[in-house]
Amino acid sequence: MKFKLADYLTLLRIVLTPICLLFLFLPVAHKELFAAGIFIVAALTDGLDGYVARVRKETTSFGKSFDPLADKILIGSALYSLFMLGKVSGWVLTIILGREILITILRALAKRKGFSVGAGVWGKIKTFTQIIAIIMIILSLPGADILLYVALFFTVFSGVDYLIKWRGIVFSK
Repeated sequence: MKFKLADYLTLLRIVLTPICLLFLFLPVAHKELFAAGIFIVAALTDGLDGYVARVRKETTSFGKSFDPLADKILIGSALYSLFMLGKVSGWVLTIILGREILITILRALAKRKGFSVGAGVWGKIKTFTQIIAIIMIILSLPGADILLYVALFFTVFSGVDYLIKWRGIVFSK
């Protein structure tokens, strides 16, 4: 398999995830700034890889499979780490991770039936609000909890939207 630039950006997001998490737990000065900075760079690769793939017409099967997975690794790992640090409630983590696991399973079922399921507008809004909320939580900014609840709303809403739109494909024989 030949990798394209967009694929390398997806891989970069996966590689940056543990580095970001390391800074969250290291006992060093300004660790939050380092963690947030790395998280922001990783999050920017999310939009950039898709843009590069479209502009350069370099869409690959690797990108289609691993881009959503890289997002889940970044977001899920960050939220779990913030939960471990006492900055995110367990029930919020459970709902967000539960939705991501459910949608991943449904995407796999759709793929098995020959359908490619891309992210819709609500899923993109969900990801954007989650990213901003995580950055705000890492930096302990005012309003972070409110934005996390907004992200939680879009997480549930986009999950329900996904189920409604794809129920015929995923649940048909």
